[in-house]
Amino acid sequence: MAEISEIERDRKLKAKASYVGAAINVSQTLLKIGFGMLWQSSALIADGIHSLSDLLSDFLVIVAVRMGSREADHEHPYGHRRFETIATIILGLSLIIIGGGIAWSVMKRMEQPEHLSTPDVMSLGIVAISILVNEWLYHYTKRIAKTTRSKLLLANAWHQRSDAISSVVVLFGIGAVLLGYPLADAIAAIVVALMVVKIGLSQLIASIKELVDTSLPPHLLAEIRAAILAIEGVEGIHLLRSRQMGEDALLDAHVIVDPRITVSEGHNISEAVRDELVSRFDDVMDVLVHIDAENDEGKFEKTTPLYRRDVKVLLDNYFAAVKSDIIDFKIHYLDGQIEVEVILPFFMSEQAEQLTQLKAQCEQMKLDVEKIAKVLIFFKI
Repeated sequence: MAEISEIERDRKLKAKASYVGAAINVSQTLLKIGFGMLWQSSALIADGIHSLSDLLSDFLVIVAVRMGSREADHEHPYGHRRFETIATIILGLSLIIIGGGIAWSVMKRMEQPEHLSTPDVMSLGIVAISILVNEWLYHYTKRIAKTTRSKLLLANAWHQRSDAISSVVVLFGIGAVLLGYPLADAIAAIVVALMVVKIGLSQLIASIKELVDTSLPPHLLAEIRAAILAIEGVEGIHLLRSRQMGEDALLDAHVIVDPRITVSEGHNISEAVRDELVSRFDDVMDVLVHIDAENDEGKFEKTTPLYRRDVKVLLDNYFAAVKSDIIDFKIHYLDGQIEVEVILPFFMSEQAEQLTQLKAQCEQMKLDVEKIAKVLIFFKI
C-alpha cells in the first residue's frame, strides 16, 4: 500500500512540474516570437522556437507520466515505464528537426546580409527576463526530478537550462548588433539552433541505449556486486546483468552458494539478495536471482545430465537386494558429474557383511556409470 502511495505521489509531482513548465513556456513562446517579429530579431524568434520545443517537452512529459505510471498488467508484466523512454525519443527527434530548420533558415538569409534586420533595444529586456525565469524553472524541475528519480523530467529540466543559456547567447547577439555588428544576431540564432540539435541528439542516444537494454554504469554494478557478496550464505557471483526501464533498473544475478544446502535454504538466500538490493539501491526495481552450486560461467560444453528418474533406475539395479529399504536419495550436480547420497535405515550399519556388499556396489556403480563421481551411503536413526 505504501509503495502505491509513493508511486501516486511521484506521478503528481511530475505532473505538477510539467504543468508549471508548460504555463511558463506558453508565455515565453508568445512573448519571444511575438516581440521577435515586432522588433525584427532572428535570434529572439529562434529563442522563442526553443521555448516552443520546451513546451512540446512539457506536454510529452504529461502524457508519458500518465501512461508510464500505470501499474503492471498481463500484457505489460514489467509495467509501462518505457512510455517515458519513447516520449524522450520523440522529443529528441523533434528538437533535432526544429534546431536544424532554424539553422538552415538563418544561414540562407545570411547569404544576403543587406536584408538582415536590426533588432530593437527593447528586446534585451524580454531576453533578460527569460534568462531569470528559465534558470528558476530549471532548479525547480531538477529538484522534483531527483525526488521522483525521473530521467525524462531531468531531461526536461536541462531543456529549461538550455533555454536560459540560449537566451544568454541571444542577449549577446542582440547587444552586438546594437553596437554595430549586423551579423551577430544571425550568428546567435545559429548557435541557439545548434544547441537545440545537440540536446536532441543526447536525448535520442540516451533513450536508444535504454531501449536496447544497455547495462547500468560500471561503478554502480561494482557497488551492487559488493552488496551481494556481503550477504550471508553467498559464496560468489559469476554473472550479473542489468537493464533499465525508465528510471528503474532490472537485475539478473547468478549467485553461488554451498552446493549441499537444501533448496529452501538456497531460496531463502536468493530472497535475501533481492530484498537487500531493492531496499539499498533506489534505481533497482526488481532482481531475478539464480542460485548456482558452482561457477559454471566458463563451461560451454553441455551434456545431458542424469535425472532423478535415471538415478532411481540405477539404484534399483545396483542395490536390488536392499531397494525396498532405501529411505531416500539425494543428488548433487557438480563439475559436470553427480554425487549420489543413499539413505538407509540405521540397523543396516550394524551388519558387517551387508556393509561390505554395499561398499562394493557403490564402487561398481561409480565405475560403470561415467557421469557418477561418488556414491555415498548414509544411515538414518
